[in-house]
Amino acid sequence: MIRQNIQLADAAKEAGIVDAGDYATFQDYGYQGLYGGLKLKDVHRQKGLGKGQKLVDYIGSTELAANLFRTTQTEDKLRRDEVKWKKKAYQMHYEVGTTVRRTIEELGGVMPENLPAVESIKKIEEKEKLLDKK
Repeated sequence: MIRQNIQLADAAKEAGIVDAGDYATFQDYGYQGLYGGLKLKDVHRQKGLGKGQKLVDYIGSTELAANLFRTTQTEDKLRRDEVKWKKKAYQMHYEVGTTVRRTIEELGGVMPENLPAVESIKKIEEKEKLLDKK
């Protein structure tokens, strides 16, 4: 997911999103599309995450896949449509997010904001390292 976010940031930069504030807004548009209007801070609160806890570290495979699909498709569409205007990029990210959400709904899946937070991937990795040492 980290690598994909870097690629998405590169595509967003090509679309005119150059500063951190604009990129945060761009990301929030994608989250709002996927999470039924919720901004990242709202998703954090709903899942009981605190400051410094990254959403991506506390989501299961279903939610991770939805976010990965949202980011890959937004990146591809930004490049394919040669978007060069940040407001168009914001709207596109929102629309891709809503399309992914609609697909989940059509399949009868659980909406991502209703999926529970899972144990931090970092904690799981630490446990695995401890087990490997034994």
